[in-house]
Amino acid sequence: MRHVSSRPDPERPWYRHGLVWLVIALPAASVVGGLATLAIAITHADATVADHWYQDGKAINRSLEEERRAEFLGLRLEIDRARGIRLRSETALPWPDQLDVTLRHPVFAERDRQLRLSHRGDGGYGPADPIPAGGDWTVTVSPPDGRWRLSRRVDLDTGTVHIGTRAGSG
Repeated sequence: MRHVSSRPDPERPWYRHGLVWLVIALPAASVVGGLATLAIAITHADATVADHWYQDGKAINRSLEEERRAEFLGLRLEIDRARGIRLRSETALPWPDQLDVTLRHPVFAERDRQLRLSHRGDGGYGPADPIPAGGDWTVTVSPPDGRWRLSRRVDLDTGTVHIGTRAGSG
């Protein structure tokens, strides 16, 4: 039985129902998230595979050949901040007039250095620019013609650093 004083509840408009907004919000959030992901993917896209990937792979093998050649020649480089840089060899070979030295910082690319060392006699080499003071570096040394290469990650704070196969750096 109904009382005369009670009136039926008027129908609320659709936008006044919370469940409707929940049903709309979930797909809308997915669309917004997808668009944000697309924007990030477009602005920070990964580099594509190089068209000449096969030649790049062969270059890596040539690089390993250069290191094996340095091992065969018994080459070793000694870096000492006080005495300078010396190249040693277990085989008789003419010293290159110059050496190219690449110092790569493991974290900050802007600290990377490219040095050209000039021969000073008896296997000694000197840079035009000073060698960076201390820290972790990947040092790569080769003559300008690229016949051989020595490479090793070193800590320049440790005094004399040996780079080469006879120094146990492989």
